[in-house]
Amino acid sequence: MPDEDQDNGHPEGAATPMPPGYRRRRLAIPVIAAAVALLIGAGGGASAVKMMRPTPEMAPLTPVAISAMPASSLITIKGKVAEIYGNKFVLQDESGKALVETGRAGEGGALVTRDEAVTVQGRFDDGFVHASYLVRQDGRTEALPPPKGPPHRRFADFDHRP
Repeated sequence: MPDEDQDNGHPEGAATPMPPGYRRRRLAIPVIAAAVALLIGAGGGASAVKMMRPTPEMAPLTPVAISAMPASSLITIKGKVAEIYGNKFVLQDESGKALVETGRAGEGGALVTRDEAVTVQGRFDDGFVHASYLVRQDGRTEALPPPKGPPHRRFADFDHRP
């Protein structure tokens, strides 16, 4: 006698025929959704990392004499630290001196020491060098973040009552 459980003539007991490829399509949807989510996450992460990095400025690798710095350009200068003023320092070579602004990294005057030999890469503008990279004598390179914006004023600074 044949097994009655397999096909008893009732629709609830009969095996429903599946169209060809149905099972593969049903499994492909979550796999595709997971791949799209990974791509979006990787793209967002790469964008966030790119925004957090300092902007790459390609200064000439050959240092120029401080007295020969072209106005408003990317430069590399090399010399000894002569004086330190907070987040700025004076760099001196045989031809002259230049004021170097280091932004937040130099706050407190602890970024460089007096008589230390350094190479500075940055932009010469408005009479001083805005440093982007500081190269130490031993070859270590430090990327300097951009300077802070203008200082915030307190409300009391605007109180002009007679």
